[in-house]
Amino acid sequence: MQCCSHTASQYHCRMSDSYLDHIPSAEREKIRKRMRSPEAYEKLREKVKGPEDLEREMEKNEKMAEAGFALESDPKVQEAMRKQVEKDVREQGIEEVLEQVPNNADVKKAIERGKFRLTVSAHPSTHHDQMMVVPEGNVQEQIPVKQMFSETYTVQLLQKGE
Repeated sequence: MQCCSHTASQYHCRMSDSYLDHIPSAEREKIRKRMRSPEAYEKLREKVKGPEDLEREMEKNEKMAEAGFALESDPKVQEAMRKQVEKDVREQGIEEVLEQVPNNADVKKAIERGKFRLTVSAHPSTHHDQMMVVPEGNVQEQIPVKQMFSETYTVQLLQKGE
């Protein structure tokens, strides 16, 4: 017994089974309904990035990678940027520069005294590369610098390198 005739138009008879054919009908209907809704389509469209968005994101990632490399490889750059962050914390307050104020009073004092180093790593919630403050000592937490300051520091760092 043969499933398909061997004509080109029917060659795919067994291959046309979609994954939807193998799940219960109630689940299948939920998926179809969700896929048809304008909200689902709009949500999907928001996730899709155009060429301009991708290009901007690639440029930003490249800059952050260069900044991270400069911070890790050049002690003078690390020191200059640390002093800039320390100055901003002193002038504007730790709450304005960092996304979260450390709960530990010793860590907060260490940052205010400039006892930290800077690094570039993935933000815990957005997963985008961002400048982070790493306090000295046994505490190995990374505290994200606010996006505005992170971008400013990155531009400054890259201009000094040119």
